[in-house]
This record gives sequence, C-alpha cells and structure tokens, in this order.
Amino acid sequence: MNVRTLGIDLAKNVFSVHGMDDRGKTVLHRVLRRRQLLSFVAQLPRCLIGMEACGSAHYWAREITKCGHEVRLMSPRFVRPYVKSNKNDSRDAEAICEAVSRASMRFVAIKSRDQQDTMALHRVRSLLIRERTSLMNEMRGLLAECGVIAAQGASALRRLIATVIAETDERVSDLLREILSEMSERLRLFEERLKRYDRRITELADKDERTGRLMTVPGVGPLTATALIAAVGNARQFRSGRELAAWLGLVPRQHSSGDRVTLLGISKRGDRYLRTLLIHGARTTLRHAARKRDSHSRWVTTLRERRGPNIAAVALANKNARVLWALLTRAEEYRITAAA
Repeated sequence: MNVRTLGIDLAKNVFSVHGMDDRGKTVLHRVLRRRQLLSFVAQLPRCLIGMEACGSAHYWAREITKCGHEVRLMSPRFVRPYVKSNKNDSRDAEAICEAVSRASMRFVAIKSRDQQDTMALHRVRSLLIRERTSLMNEMRGLLAECGVIAAQGASALRRLIATVIAETDERVSDLLREILSEMSERLRLFEERLKRYDRRITELADKDERTGRLMTVPGVGPLTATALIAAVGNARQFRSGRELAAWLGLVPRQHSSGDRVTLLGISKRGDRYLRTLLIHGARTTLRHAARKRDSHSRWVTTLRERRGPNIAAVALANKNARVLWALLTRAEEYRITAAA
C-alpha cells in the first residue's frame, strides 16, 4: 500500500484513518477499533502521520513513533479550515491528512511522559485551589446569611470560623455551627494537600538543572519553571523568544489592513495557566523593583510609572518569556547588567 501521508481522527474507541499517496490521491480510508490501531500502523511503510493535539494524542504519538513513523500534532483550530462540507469523523481524518502535509502548518511538540506527569501535578494542584476557593466562598455566604461578615483574605476567614465555632453567637445556630465545623475540617485538608503538592513541585525543580537556571530570572519560581518545562520542553519548536511569547498570548492582537496597523489588547492565546503564572511573577517583581538599582529594575520601574502597573506586568511577563526561551534553548545563565 503506497501510503505517504496518513491522517488519524482520534476518539475513545473508534478511530477513522485517511491515507494519501505521494501525489495526493486517496488510497486508504478505514475505521479501526482502539485495539487495532497500533497493529495496523505497524504494518504500513514509513510515512508522515498527522493527528490533532487533543486528549490522548501525545500518548498515541509516542507509541506510533516507536513503529518508525514521523508523527506530527496540530491544533484543532488549524485543522478546521480543511474540513469539507459537514463535519464527521471521515471528513475530519481527511482534513487532518491534508493539513499535516502543508509546509506552512504549525505543529505541536510531542510531550514526553515526564512532561505529562508534571503537567498532571500542576492541573491537580489548580483543581484543588479552585475547590478550596469555592468552599471558602460558600462559608462566607453561609455566615453572611446570619449577618456575620468575614473580612477579605483566607486568614481572616479562618480566624472568624474558629471564633464562631468556639464561642456562642446568637446569630449562628447550633446546626450551622456544626456544618461550619465540618467545612473547616475540609478546608484544613485542602490546605495540607496543597502544601504536599508544593513540596513535590519543589522536589521536581531541585532535580532538574534547567529549572535552576530558569529560577534565576526575577519573578520565576518552582511553579513557573516546572510548568514551562512541562509545556514546552527544550523550547526548540519556537524559532525565537518572540514566538514563545506569542504562543503564550502575551503579544497584542492585530486588526490591520493596508497601511493601517491597529494593535489591540493581548491575544490571550496558548497556555492560560502558564501565562497567569508569568504575569503573577511579574507583579511580584514590580513590587520590589523600586528598591533595586540594576538596569532591569530601573526599566521596570520607569515602565510602571509611564504606563501603569497592569501594562508593566504584562510587558515584563513578555520579556521574561523571551529570556526563558534563551535560557532553555542555549543553556545560558541569566545575567543582569548592574547600574553604572
């Protein structure tokens, strides 16, 4: 079978495959069960295989690569324009097969198992933070219904809950006090698990020489360093630091035509979690920059005075992304030019 390009539409149990020869003529179209996919691909001659970067895609990419094929992953957003007529699995596989052969197509780097494990740790930690926030908001709401208003901040809420549980307040019934006591215990368990995840992330950062280099950049700690490596690996899929910053959504959107160039707010594309970490780290750097005299801190301070803290934080996150790209791809050490 003269298959040179193969598109696979991934699913949980049923996979649609579409193959073309070196002249772009369709020579294969089949529907396979999950257990049949690897054995079928192993029988094919070495070819280019395309898949959408979706759930389980990185696993299948690693397994199919072991069969000797070249595997490329693409964002579903870039495959969609190649779908002809109405959408179904057959046309999706055909669109993937056509899209992967385009020279201008942008591809997603295949993640290793270690990268996915680290990303899983970050995702579970983020989920735990959302659950903790939801629980705290529910506790605030229950207290507010009784006329008890908690001050802002997690510490203030914990102190208030401890006081309400320990003391008798006519506004809070015994039943509600019992409920708040149980919720307080759940909150304590959430915080213990968060500390455990933070320690695990710190351990991962200590074992990797690359994270040590990344954490020398102001505003970059174990969370940001491990998340970045888990997301982009060695970052060599990006030709420059500007491409990494654009992938993270830290550059302006454009609405330009002819000689008129219109720049809008940041695009907010790419990894939202990683972009948030970089901006939060930049805000931390901004708070301490005024007390420092190096060129980097003076630039940040001047930018904040001229454009405000929000724009300065995004600009600094953009710059940090480009610096981190250089540290990953060139294995260099971070250097700050001292003030004259």
